[in-house]
Amino acid sequence: MSASSYKGLEERFARLGRLRDAQGILHWDRSVMMPSGAAEGRAEQLATLDVICHELITDPEIGELLDAAEGEALGDWERANVREMRRAWIHASAVDAALVEAKSRAASACEMAWREARPKADYAIVLPYLEEVLRLTTEAGKAKAARFGIPVYDALLDQFEPDARTAYIDPLFDDYGAFLPDFLDQVLSRQAREPAAVEPRGPFPVERQRELGLRVMQILGFDFHRGRLDVSLHPFSGGASGDQRITTRYSEADFTSALMGTIHETGHALYEQHLPSRWRHQPVGGARGMLVHESQSLLLEMQASRSREFLSFAAPMMREAFGAEAREEAWQPENLLRLYTRVSRGFIRTEADEVTYPAHVILRYRLERALIAGDLPLRDLPGAWNEGMKTLLGVEPPDDRLGCLQDIHWYDGAFGYFPTYTLGAMAAAQLFDAASRVIPGLPAAISRGEFKPLVDWLAENVHAKASYLSTQDLLAAATGRPLDPAVFKAHLKARYLP
Repeated sequence: MSASSYKGLEERFARLGRLRDAQGILHWDRSVMMPSGAAEGRAEQLATLDVICHELITDPEIGELLDAAEGEALGDWERANVREMRRAWIHASAVDAALVEAKSRAASACEMAWREARPKADYAIVLPYLEEVLRLTTEAGKAKAARFGIPVYDALLDQFEPDARTAYIDPLFDDYGAFLPDFLDQVLSRQAREPAAVEPRGPFPVERQRELGLRVMQILGFDFHRGRLDVSLHPFSGGASGDQRITTRYSEADFTSALMGTIHETGHALYEQHLPSRWRHQPVGGARGMLVHESQSLLLEMQASRSREFLSFAAPMMREAFGAEAREEAWQPENLLRLYTRVSRGFIRTEADEVTYPAHVILRYRLERALIAGDLPLRDLPGAWNEGMKTLLGVEPPDDRLGCLQDIHWYDGAFGYFPTYTLGAMAAAQLFDAASRVIPGLPAAISRGEFKPLVDWLAENVHAKASYLSTQDLLAAATGRPLDPAVFKAHLKARYLP
């Protein structure tokens, strides 16, 4: 290998990154605009791109180039880039091209079946497709586990959160699972003693909801020259480097879900928009992992936008958007605060409050581990889901639309993703706590709709670091300590049991 081994790797990974960008736009189009009759052709396109990307990263020369580059005189960011390249190479080279293609096709077919099954609450429609996705995902997980020398589920988890392991997650989730029942009872009891929140009276026209969402996105700092807002069945943030596409979904009966969903996805998009341009299309220049990604969305949605300060600022905008002629008391900041911090034992993860949200994630984490291990047959998933909801939250979904069909993740092949939601919530509390301690007058700024100080702090301490540091080192550099769940619990106690 020549002295330019590192540069050769950069060129190859830049080409790979541009292809991944093309995939991102195709995935966005499939969820937002593509006619259903084009599903088969889109599956072919995505599968072909998956194979091409796989061939690029598993070229036999990549391993040799990595070995040679590690012996070159490199800067700190270049060395971190080689580290991330090797991790990506191990993940890719563990699985052959035929499996990559089959998995891509199976996920595309399963997602389209899920789109039919969910509104019908008919799990049987999607079951055979999900069986194929699970079989291929498990096969890929076993191959990666053998290369990394870790359990199968950990290998799948590592795809979404580098170096995360079940041995680390289990105690955190067990601790929260033990904390939740008594705390939830106390919160619900306190709420029952307070005046009931006044519900704003709909309908809330979709176009007005969209206009309000766009206005809030602008306030948060979203760059509309490099992104857009659309509608999809399941809200998400995606697109390509320099082209952030976020989606939400609307209900004319309730504007709060779409608004908070828009804020949540804007948090994801701001992270992507502030990643360092010098390292675009390089592994070190990408988001660190889904734990950090979820921390950015949940920090804006839960920590900042459900605060008394933000709701005081937003109340006039909501009143202007939806009218004040009826039930004026509904638009008072104190009433909105009761609405946006209302805790309940609900069925839907994406609509859950921050107290019960981790329970939804813990359930999915335990179920998907059992599925991957072969301990839970897919035909028994609806029953296991309902039983888990009854145990963790004391509610049982009336149908599978409100149960195991509500999320897209498994049907799209994303096993190992769910734990990052709650880990991200814990990180969000820790980052917001740190920002509040170092940014003068942050609550007052938020009450004026001034998010620039907060977003600038996040851009400097999180976004600009990309994947240069490990997750724990990133949190330690930004907050003074690695992930500490105690900060999250302290936040919940301060907000819900003051």
